[in-house]
Amino acid sequence: MDKIDRKILKLLQEDSRIPVTELAEQAGCSRTACWRRIKSMEETGLIRKQVVLADREKLGVPVTVFVNIKTREHEPGWLEKFARTVDQFPEIMEFYRMSGDVDYLLKVVVPDIASYDNFYRRLIQSISLSDVSSNFAMEEIKFTTALPV
Repeated sequence: MDKIDRKILKLLQEDSRIPVTELAEQAGCSRTACWRRIKSMEETGLIRKQVVLADREKLGVPVTVFVNIKTREHEPGWLEKFARTVDQFPEIMEFYRMSGDVDYLLKVVVPDIASYDNFYRRLIQSISLSDVSSNFAMEEIKFTTALPV
């Protein structure tokens, strides 16, 4: 990646619907060169996909919960089962295997605390977990999907 690629990627992360002509102008290259660079980034997997970011409040899922999970199970088969289980819960936005005191971290969005309780009950019925603790986000101070380039 050179300076122009970085500029294109930065601009696309801010607004993926920016017209190629405008993108090329801001990145300092021709429209054709800009289009080729974008296609190259897509082909190499640098640009994985383009998505729409929806407003959680307007969709009725304003509550964000970070769920810390500990388990006594550490076999690959169990993790595969857990990953399949997580896929069944649309409330789970992100899923990480962690280092340190917690084995897994989930980012969950729900309408309210009662909905989270319902989610929690369904989760613990779906798979064996040793310890589940939840932290409710009080305020979203920074949110971005743009990676530093």
